Amino acid sequence: MHVGALEVEIHIPAAGSLKAKRSVVRHLIETARQRHGVSASEVAHHDLWQRAGLGFSVVAPSAGHAERRLDQVERFIWSHPEIQVISVTRHWLDTSDPD
Repeated sequence: MHVGALEVEIHIPAAGSLKAKRSVVRHLIETARQRHGVSASEVAHHDLWQRAGLGFSVVAPSAGHAERRLDQVERFIWSHPEIQVISVTRHWLDTSDPD
């Protein structure tokens, strides 16, 4: 079992309110869930109008499969012209048996 997580921090320049920000964030999260089969959530900067921290995770039978899924999500996020990606970080969980 291979577990990968993608942490993405974004800036939404056109968001003039939390409602406008949530509209963009909701679209990114729901589309990533449906299109790429990942778990997704807003994980940081909940009270800021133009900034958001998004988290995506995947569990897969192989590391390559998990990495391809996270690659797809990252490309999806980068493809949105209304946002600016500030940072992207990947995390991997080692599920190997220590015995």
